[in-house]
Amino acid sequence: MEMKLNDMRDSKRTWEPGLTRVPYWIYRDAGVYRNEQQRIFQGPTWNYLCLEAEIAEPGDYRTTFAGDTPVIVVRDEEGELQAFENRCAHRGALIALKDSGKAEDFTCVYHAWRYDLQGNLKGVAFEQGVNGKGGMPPDFCKEQHGPRKLRTATVGGLVFGSFDEDVPSIEEYLGDTIVEKIERVLSKPVEVLGRFKQTIPNNWKLYMENVKDSYHASLLHVFFTTFNLNRLSQKGGVIISETGAHHVSWSKVDHKPQSNSAYSAEKLRSDKEGYTLADPSMLDGVDEFGDGVTLQILSVFPGFVLAQIQNTLAIRQILPAGIDKTVLNWTYLGFTDDTPELRRMRLKQLNLTGSAGFISMEDGAVGGFVQRGIAGTDEELAILEMGGASIETQDNRTTEASVRGFWNAYRGYMEI
Repeated sequence: MEMKLNDMRDSKRTWEPGLTRVPYWIYRDAGVYRNEQQRIFQGPTWNYLCLEAEIAEPGDYRTTFAGDTPVIVVRDEEGELQAFENRCAHRGALIALKDSGKAEDFTCVYHAWRYDLQGNLKGVAFEQGVNGKGGMPPDFCKEQHGPRKLRTATVGGLVFGSFDEDVPSIEEYLGDTIVEKIERVLSKPVEVLGRFKQTIPNNWKLYMENVKDSYHASLLHVFFTTFNLNRLSQKGGVIISETGAHHVSWSKVDHKPQSNSAYSAEKLRSDKEGYTLADPSMLDGVDEFGDGVTLQILSVFPGFVLAQIQNTLAIRQILPAGIDKTVLNWTYLGFTDDTPELRRMRLKQLNLTGSAGFISMEDGAVGGFVQRGIAGTDEELAILEMGGASIETQDNRTTEASVRGFWNAYRGYMEI
């Protein structure tokens, strides 16, 4: 039986059941994008908003997004987390213009409507008019006007928000294993070492696929294999939540000499030998979590990534900004009790990730290659058969199971 995309203008668009084929129109259709904002980012999901450490004191706030909807997250006078649309109820202007700050309240610069730290409208300039003339009508009620509010929840110092009143608890939404793997990394108080914004020329789903694709890393990222940071022959696997929405990909470095035969036999561009680093100390590392895992990439549907690569800790917030435009908000982390030596190690290893990072630069480009490559077709299909057709947890990374898991969750929320 064929399934049709709800609310699509083009009723001919169809998607056969199953998870091993993905139609290219799903990345290119304006109707799909609009539906995603309603059904996913404003639906019964939890969107990553910020870190608790970034809004530690009453009045501290950050501006962020849920999908393409601007949001303010603030700690109120009682120390409680509040989140609401960054949109004035009067004429729609942004309420807060800065990325972060400290405030007693928020006043829109356009017409000076004022909101408290819970997002309630508290003041309207010239509400009574001027010299007895003008002003708002007598029956105007400030309590009935204000930006939409989000529910908030925290896990491991991460702040999530949801517009949906019926969204499951954050613990139920994530599941025990994903919570455990978040808390494995975010096990103690953190501080922000740096942040930046990266804009990439492709649909947000292509980047989320890339994050969940556990076997491209040692093919696309030559640095990984050249310096034996990540090869598919190393011990590792993928953990996939029941619906496929969330995943963890992990590996351990085997410090014994490794054979490159599998890569050489495939004649891959990632099989590079004879290269050295001018400063090999960039790859120095310590087993700070005590389990030997040197790489853990964790994703939470729809757009959150927590990555531990060696001793680099980073958050990526994936935000749709149009059909073929995605914004990545990167936040680099350290622990407040880092020794000076460990902090220097983290800062040096930051060269591995980010828009120009030795092992993630290609991720910012390859989605654009796909977006450009599919420009001439809508009805052709991507193939997701590596490792079978399931979305089950596996003890290897030569699989697309977690990518299929993403599409299983996506189709559920979109009802297609």
